[in-house]
Amino acid sequence: MSKSIEHVTVLGAGVLGGQICWHSAFKGKQVVVYDLFEKGLEQCRFAHQQYAEIYKRDLGATDEQIEQTRARLRYSTDLADAVANADLVIEAVPEIPEVKKQVYRDMAPLLPANCLLATNSSTLLPSDFAEDTGRPEKYCALHFANLIWSINLAEVMAHAKTAEDTLRAITRFAIEIGMIPVPVSKPQNGYVINSLLVPLLSAAQTLVTNGVATPETVDRTYMVMNRGASMGPFGVIDVVGMKTCYDITQYWGNLNQDEQALKNADYIKRNFLDQGKLGLQTGSGFYSYPNPAYADPAFLAEPGLDVVEEVVRLTRPQ
Repeated sequence: MSKSIEHVTVLGAGVLGGQICWHSAFKGKQVVVYDLFEKGLEQCRFAHQQYAEIYKRDLGATDEQIEQTRARLRYSTDLADAVANADLVIEAVPEIPEVKKQVYRDMAPLLPANCLLATNSSTLLPSDFAEDTGRPEKYCALHFANLIWSINLAEVMAHAKTAEDTLRAITRFAIEIGMIPVPVSKPQNGYVINSLLVPLLSAAQTLVTNGVATPETVDRTYMVMNRGASMGPFGVIDVVGMKTCYDITQYWGNLNQDEQALKNADYIKRNFLDQGKLGLQTGSGFYSYPNPAYADPAFLAEPGLDVVEEVVRLTRPQ
């Protein structure tokens, strides 16, 4: 049996990085969250205050459990300090290849000899960065889904040099923190989750960018078609975060010379990033939080005749 991972460092205090470190600490791991900027750590601390209330409400966490979670968490802007005692480092920095490569190169000489590495990317492959890590046999992908406390999936992907012991330890860690491991048998950008999700979000954004429908119309349509869904594509985009959606859309748009994808990226930049609206993280995106319109039961209710004029207005060519 592989050695249990007890000390975890998460690189990147963004939306998903913040969730990974909070949830890992909640499940009993000692966690350091690293970010290059103090502002990033401040936003992460604020998010953790929100998660404390969510965990009490949705998971029945006690005040004592929340305090124990906080006691297991530490925040740092010093990379050497952050990784000094790590059994596992999870990289969750922006989905920009050169940024990830530089982080791995900077970190390589700082890591303990037996420390494992995992990337939380799901649009980029571990093979893209394996040599930059300096320890390819100890490196693989471990990609989490947003809303980690309820959508408890963790995708595991190897590259050609990943050791089996690494995969055993990483899979064991995922299970120890309450995840359902998803083995990805063949390297593919998007893995399983985002191979399903990204085309949906892209199609939804294209409908809005091109003026075919409003975000509310798209989400309402999706949620009626998929009764029981807690949100539609634009609710998901708010959860994922505008910065991540922009980075992914811009990168693949440029790589594939996809004019529509670049238009979608520009829409997100102009309407959200430039306005400081990052989605759920800042309380404002396609919806306003903590009470987004799609969470109101009336969002999916059969309407009265009072909506006729609104439908007529939205049906006219924009």
